[in-house]
Parts: sequence; C-alpha cells; structure tokens
Amino acid sequence: MASHVVGYPRMGPKRELKFALESFWDGKSSADELQNVAADLRASIWNQMADAGIKFIPSNTFSYYDQVLDTTAMLGAVPPRYSWNGGEIGFDVYFSMARGNASVPAMEMTKWFDTNYHYIVPELGPDVNFSYASHKAVQEYKEAKALGMETVPVLVGPVSYLLLSKPAKGVEKSFSLLSLIDKIIPVYKEVVAELKAAGATWIQFDEPTLVLDLDSHKLQAFSDAYSELQSSLSGLNVLIETYFADVPAETYKILTSLKGVTGFGFDLIRGTKTLDLIKTEFPLGKYLFAGVVDGRNIWANDLASSLTTLQDLAGTVGKDKVVVSTSCSLLHTAVDLENETKLDQEIKSWLAFAAQKVVEVNALAKALSGQKDEAYFSSNAAAQASRKSSPRVTNEAVQKPAAALKGSDHRRATNVSARLDAQQKKLNLPNLPTTTIGSFPQTMDLRRVRREFKAKKRVLLLFHILLLNFHHFQIVFHKLVFYFRISEDDYVKTIKEEINNVVKLQEELDIDVLVHGEPERNDMVEYFGEQLSGFAFTVNGWVQSYGSRCVKPPIIYGDVSRPKAMTVFWSSMAQSMTKRPMKGMLTGPVTILNWSFVRNDQPRFETCYQIALAIKDEVEDLEKAGITVIQIDEAALREGLPLRKSEQDFYLKWAVHSFRITNCGVQDTTQVHTHMCYSNFNDIIHSIMDMDADVITIENSRSDEKLLSVFREGVKYRAGIGPGVYDIHSPRIPSTEEIADRINKMLAVLESNILWVNPDCGLKTRKYSEVKPALSNMVAAAKLLRTQLASAK
Repeated sequence: MASHVVGYPRMGPKRELKFALESFWDGKSSADELQNVAADLRASIWNQMADAGIKFIPSNTFSYYDQVLDTTAMLGAVPPRYSWNGGEIGFDVYFSMARGNASVPAMEMTKWFDTNYHYIVPELGPDVNFSYASHKAVQEYKEAKALGMETVPVLVGPVSYLLLSKPAKGVEKSFSLLSLIDKIIPVYKEVVAELKAAGATWIQFDEPTLVLDLDSHKLQAFSDAYSELQSSLSGLNVLIETYFADVPAETYKILTSLKGVTGFGFDLIRGTKTLDLIKTEFPLGKYLFAGVVDGRNIWANDLASSLTTLQDLAGTVGKDKVVVSTSCSLLHTAVDLENETKLDQEIKSWLAFAAQKVVEVNALAKALSGQKDEAYFSSNAAAQASRKSSPRVTNEAVQKPAAALKGSDHRRATNVSARLDAQQKKLNLPNLPTTTIGSFPQTMDLRRVRREFKAKKRVLLLFHILLLNFHHFQIVFHKLVFYFRISEDDYVKTIKEEINNVVKLQEELDIDVLVHGEPERNDMVEYFGEQLSGFAFTVNGWVQSYGSRCVKPPIIYGDVSRPKAMTVFWSSMAQSMTKRPMKGMLTGPVTILNWSFVRNDQPRFETCYQIALAIKDEVEDLEKAGITVIQIDEAALREGLPLRKSEQDFYLKWAVHSFRITNCGVQDTTQVHTHMCYSNFNDIIHSIMDMDADVITIENSRSDEKLLSVFREGVKYRAGIGPGVYDIHSPRIPSTEEIADRINKMLAVLESNILWVNPDCGLKTRKYSEVKPALSNMVAAAKLLRTQLASAK
C-alpha cells in the first residue's frame, strides 16, 4: 500500500501564516515569532498526513511567499537592485524581491499556469552568478526528521524553473533562458548532496512545464539536465512530478525513458489522455504516482470510479508499483471541511477539502491493496448519489436559455469607434482621462461593521426558521426584527458615509471617472455569488492567491440565476453624490467562474453562460438607473486558458462570448469597461480585442511594460486602453516623474485619444497613507502630459 500527496496548503486552517506575515511586515512582531508560527504549521501538516497513513509525505512545499521565489533564493539569483552581497538569503532580501521596498520595485508577479495562484517571476541573464544561497529544503527535511517523520523533499525542477523565468531588464528578449541550465545544475547538485547526507531516500522534482507544448530544443534541455544530474542522484529514489494537464505523447516518451528516475507523477484528473499513454506503454519496474484525487476542486472523490481506474492501472504497471496520489498540490483547495460548521449539511456531504483529500488518498491506497473500508466507501457512494439526484442542483428555467446561447453570437450593434464618439459627447472627458480600478482601502473598522452585519443577518434567518416551527418564539422574533431593522439602517449609514468619503477624495484628487470604493464588498466574486442562486459559501474555506493574500472561493453547486438586482442601490447612491461619471462595478462571468470552485457535473462553458445571463440582467438594470459607465471585470480571463494549444481556441470562443453576452443590449452612449491583471496577455490580444469592450484597463507596470511590446509589434488597438501606471501590490509610492515616464512609453505605441491613466489593480489591500500620494502623483502626471501634448499641437 503506497500513498502520496504532491503538496499541501501553507496558510493554516485559520490563516495563521497570513496574520503572522502581515504582523511581521508591519513591524509588530519579530522574525523569530514568524518562524515559530511557520514551524508549528509545518509540524501540524506533517503529523496530519502521518496520522492519515500517507507514506510519501512532502517537505519543502511550505513557503513564506511562493515556491518559485524559494527556488530563486536557493539559486542565489537575486537581481542587483536588491543589493544582496552573498551569504544566506534572509527575510529582508526575500520579501523585497516579493513586495518591493521604499527604494526599489518588486519583481514581476504572474499566474501559476492556469490557476489563481501567483508566483514571483525570476529575472535572469547571462551575467547571473548562481550560488547555493538558501538551505531551506535541507533545513525543512531535517526539521521533519527531528519530529520522527521521513519526508520527500520537493524542489521546483531546473527546466521548469528556467522556463518560468524571464530575461532580466537590459537583457535581449531573445536570450535563451535554457542556456543557463549548465550554471544552475551545480547548485542543484549541492542541494541533492546535502539532502543525501541528511538521510533523504526520495526526492521530488516538480516539472509542470512538461504538460506544455514544448519544442524539441526544450525537450532536449530537459533530457540533458537530468542526465547531468544522474550521477549526483545515485542512491536516491527520484520522482518527477507533472500536473495540470495531459503530458504530450512525445514528452511522455522522453520523460519515461529517463535513466535514474524511480517514479513518474501524472495528473489523471485534468490529464485523462495520459491514462491511454500509460496503458499503452509504461517503463518496467518504475513507480506510477497516479493523481486520481483532484487537487484543484473541493468535490468529494468518486471513490468507486477512482478505484476502478487504479485497478486498471495496476493491471498494466503492477499493483506494487502504483502509488495513489493527488492530481497536484492541495495548495489550490481549502484546508479543512471540519471548520465549516455553518455549511448546509447536504452540500457539505458532497465536499472534500485538503484534509479530507488526504484521507481519500489513503483510503484508495488501502482499497487497492485489499483493505477496503466498506463503511467509508458506502458513505461516499451515498453522497455521490445524493448530489446527482438533488433537486437543488438543476433548474430547467435556467438551463434552457443558457443552452440556446451555444450557437449564437452576441455583439453590440455599433462598432467601437462610433460608440466612443457617442460616449465622449455625453461624458466630455479630457485627454488621458484618469480613473481607478474599483476598490479603495478597507479599514479594520469597516470590515468589522460588515462582518457584524452579515452575522446578524444569519441570526435573523435562524430565528425566522424557529418562528416557522415554534410559535412561542414569536415575541422574541419581533423584538429581534426591530433590533435588526435599526442595525440595517446603521449599516447603510456607515457604508454611505464611506462611499461619500471616497467620492470626495477622488474629487479632491481631480480624478475624471470615479468609483464608489466597494466598501460593501468582501471579495469581488463572493459578493456576487452571495446574491446569485446555485452558490454556497464557506466561513474558513480560504485559498492562498499570493503571499499573504487569500481568497475564499464560492462553491457553484447548481444552476445559476439572479433573483434580484445586486449593485444598483449602491451605484445609484454613489452617482447621486457627484456630477462626474461614476462607474458601476461588476465582476464578469468568466472571472466568477474561474475564481469559484465550479461544479464538475456539466461543462464549464454551460455554467459560464448561466452566469453571463445573470450579469446581463444587472448591466441593463444599471443602465436604466442612469449609470453611464459600467466596468465588468474579467481579471481571470486568461487564467482559464487551457495549457495545451489544441484546446485554447474553444475556451477563448466561449469565454469571449460570455463577456459579450453581458453587455450586448446596452446603448452606444453607455461605456463598458473591463479589467485584467497579472497574467501574460500578449498571446491572446486578439481575443481581448474581440471582447469588444469600450475601455480595457490592464496590468502593466510590474511586468516591465511587457504588454506594450504587442503594440510595438504592430497590433492596432482601436478601443480605449489603460495599461496600469503603477503597481498597487507594493507599498512603494511612485513619483509624478516616474508615472509620467510610464505614460510616455505608452504614448510611443498608443494614440493619446484612446489612452487612459490608472493603477494596475484595485486599492483594497493598500493603506490610505499610500493611496492618496500615489493617486495624487498619478493625476499630476496625467495633467503634465496633457499640457505637453497640447503645446505640441
């Protein structure tokens, strides 16, 4: 019997690491205190897996920020601007690379493949002097061993590390990152030697880039790297782990023919075609780490179906060579379902978070070895049947109109140039108009008020249920109704005051198109999901997005519709406070889909079309209420892009169609914005143009204006566009001159009449002490450039 987990969430069941990190960053706690919290979390995770019976327990999957940044530290690949002078890399340099500091910007951050997790992009060039500068992998292996646990140290593989990097500033974009393989392999050898000396018997190399469409040059680099490592790996069992998609046939052949490798890990949830490759040919005597438990969603595993798959594989590979595993790291799921005491019990029975998935892995391993837990499997079968037959999952009135969208094409009747002319006549905006992306800082007091009001609404609902069943609760109930009615009035008053303050601040700063700051919203997806049918919510279902930033994805368990208007009340209130245009702020259907845990019993595009129709209703109600600028954020559009090129066109067609559905019915004078952030968009720029938004704001500053290169290469963009002029994920405040320089770079490739000036993203995570001067400098830069453009005519 053998079981394995690729990786595990780091934040802790109650986000213990998040709060420890933020306390340390704010100077409220010491490095020792942060390290103590981290050590407690690691010990808890290892003990949990050991108690569940997992044989191959991973170490070095914990991180203070992300595993790619950890690898950058291990290799000593610190960009010169951080003034690192050698030696072991400490928190000062490590967190400066991740977050920037007062004098230097952070490194670029982008999405980890097609997930909502982010990583810090390495900056490499021919002059980088690699050195073994972080002993974290060895330290954590020894730490686990001291607790009595043998673990499998996990390293980001050398080829994936280089392919996930970018040329450093000043290095030719054509520079071959893989040419550095010979320089980093010696450091990997040092790490391996230390792990062997410490007593490690297994080592795991994560090489997720192997699921991509790699050319022969990259595949050869992969073969060469592991051939070079082979001698140093002698005496170790070596696992090469892949995940997130099928491994292409040619890559599979090269991978499984490597010498000195003991086992191969595959994602058999998203990589179902890999099953056929395994059944056709698998190297004799090697271990298959079969990823049959979904590491990216929260639905309970269909144990009977997975066991059948494993038994088929055992027939090919040999029962003693099959290791039951997760499809990828459990980093992408919530931590523990046991913490969800308020979740609907029927829906809860359909779910498994990371802690429960660990148990599923071991239950399948035991069943494969003939030790099947009949009661556990029977309970699982009952939950699977309950979900399939539950009337709360399917709504025919929703399914029919969504199904009718499959072969249709929804577009606004007029082309974007004509619409922009009509909108300018109505809005009368200056050249280089300024705006922000949506959210403003949320103080602890504001969050407390919102949290308490939400809690009281739950209590009110509970007493309403009691009233229906017990007559003697009537008097108490009516007293509570009075209390909560007053409380709701107080809540609205508090939010109204916050919106008014945000509006006044923007007017004082002289921003052209305003936002209401979103003080009533907890999360840009959860807020809408709470008002749509077919969604369920957790209390502690947090998932790491980057650094200390966590999100709590809603669970889409059934058909989606909009019972009533969601944002009109607050947007109308905000517009009444100013004569300037006030943006109505919505989250788009593709982003709601990609940032939720989505039902897996129907195609994703069907669910997306249902959400699109719900957002369409909201867009049209906002227009009727007099909102003339409506932003429909699609921050996660690229995130859902399949990793294999053969599958990308289909996704982009239905994703773009979903966005167009939301706004196809509005008037020419209603200006539709969208926003995207922290992904590589250049290769899908034509799909972005096909979305047909009037204005798009998009991340640009942290990626060294990578977006602008697509326009330098001749792409003509006719709609409004606002490449971000400063990075809001860093506390650093950019100067007026720095922002003006960024705008000038944009003006070199974009016409001034379509260019907008805005930050990279929303401001919710920042402090007002950072936001006010940064926005003031942004507006000053826009005005400076307007003057220069006017004088040049």
